[in-house]
Amino acid sequence: MLLALTHWLAQDVRFFNVFTYITLRAVLATMTGLAIGMIFGPAVIRRLTAMKIGQAVRVDGPQTHLIKSGTPTMGGALILLSIGVSTLLWSDLTNRFVWVALVVTLGFGWIGWVDDYRKVVHRNPKGMSSKEKYFWQSVVGLGAAIYLAFAVSAASNSQVLDLFVAWVQSGFSLSLPPKADLFVPFFKNVAYPLGVVGFIILAYLVIVGTSNAVNFTDGLDGLAILPTGMVAAGLGVFAYVVGRVDYSSYLLFPYIPGAAELMVFCGALFGSGLAFLWFNAYPAQVFMGDVGALALGGALGTVAIIVRQEIVLFIMGGVFVAETLSVMVQVLFFKYTRWKYGEGRRIFLMAPLHHHFEESGWKESQVVVRFWIISLMLVLLGLSTLKLR
Repeated sequence: MLLALTHWLAQDVRFFNVFTYITLRAVLATMTGLAIGMIFGPAVIRRLTAMKIGQAVRVDGPQTHLIKSGTPTMGGALILLSIGVSTLLWSDLTNRFVWVALVVTLGFGWIGWVDDYRKVVHRNPKGMSSKEKYFWQSVVGLGAAIYLAFAVSAASNSQVLDLFVAWVQSGFSLSLPPKADLFVPFFKNVAYPLGVVGFIILAYLVIVGTSNAVNFTDGLDGLAILPTGMVAAGLGVFAYVVGRVDYSSYLLFPYIPGAAELMVFCGALFGSGLAFLWFNAYPAQVFMGDVGALALGGALGTVAIIVRQEIVLFIMGGVFVAETLSVMVQVLFFKYTRWKYGEGRRIFLMAPLHHHFEESGWKESQVVVRFWIISLMLVLLGLSTLKLR
């Protein structure tokens, strides 16, 4: 929106040409997201409190969490507002990748909103059933995956449609160009062709899986939001590289025209996340709820697919991966031991993983800060793949 205005002003005042630089607009999007969150945060918290939209705490969880019962939740709506406004203000609105990222983010946010609303307003502790939630996540994730399978290889939306038609007419056997392969970090020439079906399956699993992984991590004050912001910042760097023909060629990355504009989106996400952390830091004044966690995870997964860095996302988001695996292992081991021994047993004191460390004697603030440090190291490791090949 403001980009179009600066283009018009630049016809008479050359200074405004500076706003054509993506790096500057990414910084401005970060600052705008931060400002919106900081300005409107107190009002949103007061509104949620007045509406009595309070968090219900697990009775079987750590006993120290019972004091958090009633803390306003659904604060993720503030994050979505900040991201949306910042992105619309500073990004190129003709860029199709920006719109895909926004649609997926808001789509998962809507799913989380309905789930949270049923829990805290309708007093339904289950919210959306797991099947219903997974169905709508699949609708959004699969829709984005199908579109991106062709958008990554196409220069425009008309070419996306042409490729889709060609795929159908070929009997679903159309191959994709090398830029759509699965790239393995730390190696110069290691990539695996996916084909259309393989790309769609991978994209779907990354988007939906990352969405749920962030949701699992969102269990302590400030635990999920800062790692999410750091991963977004890291992916923003990759977006800038693969969206530049010179940088991508020098660093041996696929060139994805238009992907660099996602740096603005990632900047907006980072700034909005920092603003939310101001209110979500221990002791939290507000929780993001599913409306924020599902949306942020979906956003990260979508950006990673576009910039062809799915494995790097796995590295940088290692905390999210560990949290998810801890839940899966705990559930599977409990069911297996109950079947074999007649009594369910557990590997972790409590899942997800952050609760295990709490039950081990770590204070909540220790768990959060140590997970932040681990996330920072993993993001730096992911960024090192830019050159270490």
